[in-house]
Amino acid sequence: MLFRVPARTAWQAAPKLTQLSRVTTRAPQWVRRYATPSMEQQDRTAIVTGSSRGIGKAIALRLARDGYDICVNDVQANQAGCEEVVKEIKGIGRNAFPFTADVSNRQEVQKMVEASVNELGPLNTMVANAGIAQVKPLLDLTEEDMKRMFEVNVYGLYNCYSTAAKQLIKQGNGGKILGAASIVAFKAFPFLAHYSASKWAVRGLTQAFAMDLATHKITVNAYAPGIVGTAMWDLIDEEVGKMTGHKKGETIKKYSGELIALGRTSVPEDVSSTVSFLCSPDSDYMTGQTIVIDGGIVFT
Repeated sequence: MLFRVPARTAWQAAPKLTQLSRVTTRAPQWVRRYATPSMEQQDRTAIVTGSSRGIGKAIALRLARDGYDICVNDVQANQAGCEEVVKEIKGIGRNAFPFTADVSNRQEVQKMVEASVNELGPLNTMVANAGIAQVKPLLDLTEEDMKRMFEVNVYGLYNCYSTAAKQLIKQGNGGKILGAASIVAFKAFPFLAHYSASKWAVRGLTQAFAMDLATHKITVNAYAPGIVGTAMWDLIDEEVGKMTGHKKGETIKKYSGELIALGRTSVPEDVSSTVSFLCSPDSDYMTGQTIVIDGGIVFT
C-alpha cells in the first residue's frame, strides 16, 4: 500500500529528525596512547642490535640525537666497536652502555633486554638490526649455509621481537619494535638466494607481530635498505665480482648506475633518518609496514 505524507507534515518533522541524527551519528572520540615519549621527556630508551658499525651504528647515533638512551649491541668479536659507539653517544649527551650478545641465542637476547631495563630504565623501542649476508650460487648452498642465515636473520629477529614484546607488554605502556629487512625482501638478487629468502621472512614476521601486538598498543615495522656503502655491501661487491669477472668496486658501481633512480649508492644515514621517523610519535599510526629506502630500485 502506498502512503502519502503531506508536505507540511514532513517539513514540520524535519528539524526534529535532523536533531536526532546529529546525536546518533556522532563519531567516537578515540584517544591516541602510545609509548613514544615526546622529545621533551628524558626517559626514552632503545636497544639497537648489530650497532657497532654500519647502519646499526648510524641508527644508534641518530636515536641518541633524537633523545634516546641506547643499549649498543653486537657479537663479542665487535665489542671494541660497541664501546666506541657508546663513547660517541655519551659525547652527544645521552646515556649508553655496550652489551655483547648473539641474537640467534634467545637466552642472550633475554639477558640483553633485562640489562637494558636495569641500566637505562623501561624499554620503549627495540631495533632488531643485526643480520648477516653471504654471496653464493643457489645450487652451491649447503645445509649449514641455509641454517646459519636463518638462525641470525630470522630466528634472531624473532628472538628480539618476542623478547621485547613481552617486556613492553609487562610494562603496559605500548612501544615500538623495528626490524631490518632489505630490498631483496621484495625482489631477490642473484647469488643472494638464502639472504633474500631470510628477508622475505622478516616481512612476514613483521606483519604477523603487528597484528598480534596491536591490542597492546605496540607497533611493529621494518625498514628495507638498498645498496648501502657498508662492510656488508663491500663483501657482496667483492664476491659477486669474483663470479662475474668484475674488479673490486665495479659491481656496486654498476648496480648504482643502472638500478638506482637517484644515481648514487646510499649511506647509513639515509637509512637511520627513516628509522628515526619509525621510532617517533609521527609514525604512531603505522604498523605492519616494510619501508623501502633504496634511492629508487624497488617501487612498492
